[in-house]
Amino acid sequence: MRSHGEVTIGEALQRASLCLREAGLERPRDEAEALLMHLLGWGRLALFLKRSAALPGHIAGAFKAALQRRADGEPLAYITGEKEFYGLSFAVNRAVLVPRPETELLVDAALQWARPREEKIRGVDLGCGCGNIAVALACHLPEAAFFAADLSPEALQVARANAGRHGVRDRIRFEEGDYLDAFAGLQPPPRFNLVLSNPPYISSGELKILPAAIRDYEPLLSLDGGPDGLAAYRRILARLPYFVKRPGLLVLEIGSTQGDAVLALCREQPLFHRVALQKDYQGLPRILTGLF
Repeated sequence: MRSHGEVTIGEALQRASLCLREAGLERPRDEAEALLMHLLGWGRLALFLKRSAALPGHIAGAFKAALQRRADGEPLAYITGEKEFYGLSFAVNRAVLVPRPETELLVDAALQWARPREEKIRGVDLGCGCGNIAVALACHLPEAAFFAADLSPEALQVARANAGRHGVRDRIRFEEGDYLDAFAGLQPPPRFNLVLSNPPYISSGELKILPAAIRDYEPLLSLDGGPDGLAAYRRILARLPYFVKRPGLLVLEIGSTQGDAVLALCREQPLFHRVALQKDYQGLPRILTGLF
């Protein structure tokens, strides 16, 4: 028999779902369950089987606080400290961008090119954030070696931890710096046959109209692509010829309206013999591939 004032797990979830629905979230029940599973350390099955049990008092207080953070707009991943990407769980915090599902298409494109190849893959992830791209590829390409760069030392700390979490820390070399400039001081200079980046591509003027959950919480360094949203692509392409080993592949994530502009930038660079766009799940241009 439960004490006066106690609520069951099922009742708590019902109230939480209503709270998040009133806050305008699209999947309030799923998010409420995700928050409570995180706090309890349970999976979904345990949450279902124990829905009639009383919610422990110390969890109830933490759940209320987490719900308020989510209702205020803070991304779920920052509250739980976890985000799934390509079937792997990544630690995240406010030093890094939350991995998006469409970025998995970048990994798909890289694997499709890399898996049939006989030569050893040496890849680089530019602006690696939490390390999700490099770590996912290292897990799926066990013979490959990777480098990863980020301008943020706090992001690199998260990325190194994620590489260790998934057992690939010894195959990814992390360097602090601005894209390929991060490797300029290495001797001999590394050469890559797989170059990947999901750089900031939102124009500076558009930052203020982003949803609050992005604008107010995610790192500006990972969002601001300069006056036209193309600054990062220009910096990467300008340095790329000095760090490539043919034959190779460049894979970039782009904004959904930037396909023609980034294609034009690539075609100005005589390095490539073929560039192409791939569409995302909504049929919008999202991934650019360039063969060199």
